[in-house]
Amino acid sequence: MMKATLTGETDTLTPLTSASSAMAAPHAHAPSRFADYLELTKPRIAVMALFTVGAGYLLGAVGNAEWRVLFNTLLGAGMVAAGGSALNHLFERRIDARMRRTRKRPLPTGRVTPEEAAAVGAGLAGAGLAYLSATVSLPATIAAALTFIAYVFIYTPMKTKTAWNTAVGAVPGALPPVIGWYAAQGWSNWEGAAALFAILFLWQIPHFLAIAWMFRVDYASGGLKMLPGCDPTGKRTAFVMVATAAALLPLGFLVPLAGLGGWIFGIGATVFGLMFLRRAVDFARDRTDRKARKVLHSSLFYLPGVFALLMIDALLVK
Repeated sequence: MMKATLTGETDTLTPLTSASSAMAAPHAHAPSRFADYLELTKPRIAVMALFTVGAGYLLGAVGNAEWRVLFNTLLGAGMVAAGGSALNHLFERRIDARMRRTRKRPLPTGRVTPEEAAAVGAGLAGAGLAYLSATVSLPATIAAALTFIAYVFIYTPMKTKTAWNTAVGAVPGALPPVIGWYAAQGWSNWEGAAALFAILFLWQIPHFLAIAWMFRVDYASGGLKMLPGCDPTGKRTAFVMVATAAALLPLGFLVPLAGLGGWIFGIGATVFGLMFLRRAVDFARDRTDRKARKVLHSSLFYLPGVFALLMIDALLVK
């Protein structure tokens, strides 16, 4: 599901040193079993994903929101997201052991076994899908299942194969609000779901390229095929950042055509989009970690801002 991080480090250690250091660390300060299992679920990522699930539901159910349905949707989608994250930990445990920022995770250190991670991931995902099916709707369950499959079985293995993984990973990352929308609307009014998907899909590209640029050394040590890792000058990375940030601008006028938002959203989304684009252009002119971090911070301002505008237009203006 959708992913985000704020910290950036570079790895100056060899993969062997990284792995052995990771194995030694937990003996000194071992987290609790609960903390290890919680870390498997990537709670910060889950919170961001559930924010968009909830927004998707409220936007789709304007005037007819049922808090019981919203709760069930968030609970079921949260379990599916947590299960997918646990399986991502499982499949990337050897990669994580070679990267400084991830080598102390529960699986590389041996605090959690692969069998335990598999049981947690499959159990949570299966329970979440069953819960959505029983308490929400079939469309929401299918959207959640597609998110899970695309994230775990398509995007995750592609990360070591091709730099296109960022675009592929943006698909499951853009589906959470669709889960919420379908929980409210069923199969009808797919245009609204498509509009929410478009916002999240385009937003993720510059967001994750900024992260990948800051982590390019660490990612390369783990064998991840990220665009900045095969783009030493950063020119291609900057071009894609600027192009996708610029592609967000027309959405301020196109999204209302799908029945979402109005003049408040149109004006506000354009302003937020121009601010985001400015940071991407700044990075293109000076391709440094500092400028990439500013793109990342701008992206984390843009997304909640745009969704807040949609909610204001939907709940207060209309």
